[in-house]
Amino acid sequence: MAVLPVNDALLQVFDVEHGGCALLTTPAGFGGFRRVLIDCGHNASQGWYPGQHLRGLGVTFLEQLVVTNYDEDHVSGYPDLLAQGIYVDWIARNTTVSPETIRILKSEDGMGKGIDTLVRSLGAFGLVGDNGKSVPKFQGVSMEYFFNSYPMFEDENNLSLVLYLTVYGTSFLFSGDMECDGFEHLLATNVRFRQIVPNINVLMASHHGRANGVCPEMFDSYGCRPQLVVISDDYKQYATQETTNYYASKTTGITNFRAQGVSRSVLTTRKDGDIHFAWANGGCSVS
Repeated sequence: MAVLPVNDALLQVFDVEHGGCALLTTPAGFGGFRRVLIDCGHNASQGWYPGQHLRGLGVTFLEQLVVTNYDEDHVSGYPDLLAQGIYVDWIARNTTVSPETIRILKSEDGMGKGIDTLVRSLGAFGLVGDNGKSVPKFQGVSMEYFFNSYPMFEDENNLSLVLYLTVYGTSFLFSGDMECDGFEHLLATNVRFRQIVPNINVLMASHHGRANGVCPEMFDSYGCRPQLVVISDDYKQYATQETTNYYASKTTGITNFRAQGVSRSVLTTRKDGDIHFAWANGGCSVS
């Protein structure tokens, strides 16, 4: 990981195949750093795990973990995170879904090791997911959360946690595997969600870029016009994973990806590997 000067920040979107994992690192004064892990997937082909990555950096304390979805591909690296001795201080998740309910929801497809380990540890974080501690703060960062409630929705995808993350003025929307119905319900019932939709700079495509994660209403009725869409995905293994052209038509694009002067509207971990957003000298670069 790059060494960050004080006042700079780094958001790494890792290639975890058909899964999700991103790490935000921010300064904490006296040369220290604070970290948020957004989902905890791993790359089976490369043998890459977020816990091993953090341990390799000498990190044993994680200020916050955000779980956007209760499917295995978003938490498959969680057991290794604990095995590496990484202490997780605060978990953000859709707290209308109890650990017992997660087990019920997963009963049809079975509990993967990651979800099972997460459910076993959630009891230590209480109903609000924070173990009674104050919400962690990060320099230059704001985080807002949106979710549909159980049992209004009873499927894991539409119970995804949506994270609106702003880092030094650049805004990101992480939405797990939220599908169109879930997005439409948030738009219809949550004033604040409607307000933030036109301000998204980087849209992390829901459901790994699959068509059921697209909500046309966000673009056509509520003014979503991001500069960039990022898809965390594996090789094209699903017939519905053909949304690149649609997303490209809804973005303004960036012009200097990886300092090559290339204009891009959609980035994918499948094609581009790990993707980094770095803040320095008052600006954000993408590489």
